[in-house]
Amino acid sequence: MLAQLSKGEAHVSDLAKPFLKEMSLPAITKHLKVLEAADLITKTRDAQWRSCKINGTPLKDATDWIEQYRTFWEESFDRLDDYLKTIQSKKKKKGKNHG
Repeated sequence: MLAQLSKGEAHVSDLAKPFLKEMSLPAITKHLKVLEAADLITKTRDAQWRSCKINGTPLKDATDWIEQYRTFWEESFDRLDDYLKTIQSKKKKKGKNHG
């Protein structure tokens, strides 16, 4: 639903269509309420039509937070990779000396 909303505002019925085979309409409504409570979407009402639009700010905040940890883990894995290469190099040298 968020992916669809990233393309622009959409009516609730349009958001529900792809999910109606796997989810009931009340489940979809509940899901939309959770997204709205998390401030990820805004729902508006125009007569009988209800449309939704994405709120980018909370998603950007989450992306920024995730990015910090992605950088941390990439650096940690790079250090681990360097350490493992050092160990493998030492083992190879040791094996040649005893052969």
